[in-house]
Amino acid sequence: MSNAEKRNLVFTRVFNAPVERVWKAWTDAYQVMQWWGPDHFTSPSAEMDVREGGVSIVCMRAPKEWGGQDMYSSWAYTKIVPFVSIEFIQNLCDREGDKVDPAMFGLPADFPQDLRKVVTFTPAGPGKTELIVTEFDWTVGQMMVLAETGMNQCLGKMEASFARQASAGA
Repeated sequence: MSNAEKRNLVFTRVFNAPVERVWKAWTDAYQVMQWWGPDHFTSPSAEMDVREGGVSIVCMRAPKEWGGQDMYSSWAYTKIVPFVSIEFIQNLCDREGDKVDPAMFGLPADFPQDLRKVVTFTPAGPGKTELIVTEFDWTVGQMMVLAETGMNQCLGKMEASFARQASAGA
């Protein structure tokens, strides 16, 4: 596996929302629960401790037809520049935040552990934000493709949450 090809995944979106709102989507528990997880998945809980050295625990629930199980991820923050960037290490974990080997969930060997992520927020005109999410050192394979699809779906859900907020006058 050490000779496996590695690749970074980079996701770029421009949202019709100011930087402060997009930042909040990544740092506020209620906001994270609106978009975390691919299509048909929900996020019933998010415990956010967004500070360097802090760890957030975010739950993703599979749809009933796919077993309905809860899967937790930890986001261990390594660097935070408010309204500019968030860097963290993502792992699967249990409800308490203890790291769990993906193989315990029957996931393939190319499912990453200690996945480094950098999220950047850049003003892109009045009331707009360019968001760039970089996931480093993915092993090229099926899990990378699924992760790419999943993050794109998450960002689509995030965009929909901004549209709901705008129509509600939030």
